[in-house]
Amino acid sequence: MKSIYKYTRNLLLSILLLSTVVSCKKSFLEIVPKGRIIASKTTEYDLMLNNLDLINSNGDNHVVLGDEIAAVEPAWTAAGYRDRQIFKYEGDIYTQDEDAEETLAPLRALYIYNKIINEVMASSGGTEAAQKSIRGEAMAGRAWTYFFLVNYFGKPYNAATSATDLALPLIIAADVTETKFERATVQQIYDLIISDLNTAISDVTNTGVVFRGRISKAAAKGLLAKVYMSMGKHAEALPLLNQSIAEIAGPGAAVSVALYNYNTALPGFPTTVNDTENLYSKSLANSASASSNRLFYLTPEAAALYDPADLRLAQTYYATQATPVTAAIPAGKLIRRIVTSNVTHFGVRLADLYLMRAEVKARLEDLPGAVADVEFLRKNRLPNAVGATAAKWAVPAQIATSKMPLIQFILQERIREFAAQGYRWYDMRRLSVDPLFEAPTYTHKVYNTVTGLVTETYAFKPERWVFKFSPKIMGENAGLVNNP
Repeated sequence: MKSIYKYTRNLLLSILLLSTVVSCKKSFLEIVPKGRIIASKTTEYDLMLNNLDLINSNGDNHVVLGDEIAAVEPAWTAAGYRDRQIFKYEGDIYTQDEDAEETLAPLRALYIYNKIINEVMASSGGTEAAQKSIRGEAMAGRAWTYFFLVNYFGKPYNAATSATDLALPLIIAADVTETKFERATVQQIYDLIISDLNTAISDVTNTGVVFRGRISKAAAKGLLAKVYMSMGKHAEALPLLNQSIAEIAGPGAAVSVALYNYNTALPGFPTTVNDTENLYSKSLANSASASSNRLFYLTPEAAALYDPADLRLAQTYYATQATPVTAAIPAGKLIRRIVTSNVTHFGVRLADLYLMRAEVKARLEDLPGAVADVEFLRKNRLPNAVGATAAKWAVPAQIATSKMPLIQFILQERIREFAAQGYRWYDMRRLSVDPLFEAPTYTHKVYNTVTGLVTETYAFKPERWVFKFSPKIMGENAGLVNNP
């Protein structure tokens, strides 16, 4: 098995999607070694969905691309090649022999999901309803995996160009004999995602959340709403968001899903399957938010978005500590060191559902409904009124009654809630093709923590809405067309 493992590891780490079927097949044999029983019973396919590879992901590159991130000296000078290249918006972020880490766990997961989808209906010992539910869960997982990957390798969804914009290979079979893979279009990837999620919503047995590591109807609806948001289909997203939030505690529910109230107690760092704000657990190792990080900070602009009384500053999730600078930071603002868990939860989360619904309602002219949703979150993050002091969580009156200022406030609330967690990359992408917004301009800045001055500035490059395939991938896949 050692030689098989070595051979498989090299394939899996280097060939990316173009040999995913081969590499994942061998990797799977490491999980289910030769000589053991290969899955044939419905219950065995069900157990496959408990694999940690389906929860834990690689790749935090998109976190560093967010415009709420700044870098600081002297750590910047000593930073690694990948971190520097990403922060500078460069296309080449890996050396010749380096593996593209954002693809490793997702591709292992893709193989497992495809295996379940293609085989479970022929398994023994289970009812058709049970088999369809397991297949539906796997389809939802495959949809999430492709949604994650298309946000790396495909352009932001644009209905006018999605049919020709290239993304990544569309792999829906666990076939070790397949050797030729071609990049599918962004539209083809989204078509698969939507189809898979609609099947999951129809076939998954549990409506409510039974276990955070497994999909439910409520979570699948929330995920499909997020997909529609990324496509600019806000009217389609709204009913799904309504149903997702309403059905969390529906039939089959076995765990509590609720917002943490920071006024009562700070949650600390629960694991992804124990975090009560998760409907569907996905996580990644996030070097930008690691407690030992001294490279990446929140920008002065992002830090200024927080009210000083915001309880998110009191707990170590996002921005707890100012820089150790004696000189004035530009415009008298502070940049804040990110000191938090080095794990980001980025599956289907309750706070995200409420903020998505608030934004959709504002876009569809339901301003009171939008205000109610964003304030529902803020009541759990900021103090209530004390004496003559107004409640900090309230949306300012002049914003609450005006559509575009309210949408902007909600987008800023997303930064306050999810700073340095990678969510901003998804928002930046969808807003880049949003007709309500002008073409965005983004920059990354490096600050000197002794002088407080900006030492380097990097302008965002539009071609960086997509990642390039690494040199190692390109070298082992003749004919593969790279992103610019």
